[in-house]
Amino acid sequence: MVKQATRDAYGEALVELGHRHNDIVVLDADLSSSTKTAGFARAFPGRFINAGIAEQNMIGMAAGLAAAGKTVFASSFAMFAVGRAFEQVRNSLAYAHLNVKVCATHAGLTVGEDGGSHQAVEDIALMRSVPNMCVVVPADGPSTKAALNQLYKRPGPAYLRLGRPAVPKIYNDGTDITIGQGIELLSGDDAAIIACGIMVEKSLQAARLLADEGIQVTVVDMHTIKPIDEELIIRLARTTGAILTAEEHTVLGGLGSAVAEVTAARCPVLVERLGINDQFGQSGTPDQLLEHYGLTVQEIVNKLHLLLKKKKSLK
Repeated sequence: MVKQATRDAYGEALVELGHRHNDIVVLDADLSSSTKTAGFARAFPGRFINAGIAEQNMIGMAAGLAAAGKTVFASSFAMFAVGRAFEQVRNSLAYAHLNVKVCATHAGLTVGEDGGSHQAVEDIALMRSVPNMCVVVPADGPSTKAALNQLYKRPGPAYLRLGRPAVPKIYNDGTDITIGQGIELLSGDDAAIIACGIMVEKSLQAARLLADEGIQVTVVDMHTIKPIDEELIIRLARTTGAILTAEEHTVLGGLGSAVAEVTAARCPVLVERLGINDQFGQSGTPDQLLEHYGLTVQEIVNKLHLLLKKKKSLK
């Protein structure tokens, strides 16, 4: 199984974009070896700025560069890019609709041993609540590169959520995605699993186990949380009558909430959310943490069984 960290793919894609577009400037908060912006710094030292351990200042600098016509990619760990610099992201970037892409690595529980203080599990909720902000959570390396290329072409502020560990490749190299359009990876009429990030590959595994039981489910990579693909959600709500969401994020305000908001307004159906249940993270290996918080293939299967029981009881 070929694996690649989404942060590694991000670093590679930045260099590729830098060769093609001279307007790109990259900023980092003294974490370039971890966020993988170091490759861009070596290739284009005149277009890279290390802002130091000062995310608020970095976002302010990014806003100024964008106002001067640059396309800016600003990177730090998710906890700091979103948490520490929220006011600047909101007021300096989104309020002014400036062309800055906040590309945050080390999101979610899979930061691992750094513990709860460094595990951003509420970042999607924060960013999707900000007007004008686009929120993208790619599932693997190739889709990360595709997302970065699309975000370069899309004017305005965006939040790209990236992880620390290597994850299995789902897509082929050179694949393309469209911001705002989910990707249906498997089709089935019994239920739908809508996932993002690392939970997409786990959902595919779960779907294969369910197929062995004769249960056919649709699996969707909802890589764009905002603007979310409402039409796809409504179609799946109508065809399956039952949706399970899966995300490495709190169940409050993230992908699951976004899907539930759509169905509640336009096509009420059963929606179950699999995520972190209003808790902070803690120290442990990524695998230990995913097991502890129930973000596993088996838990997806278990949740789907419960969802189908509820669906049957309503008939």
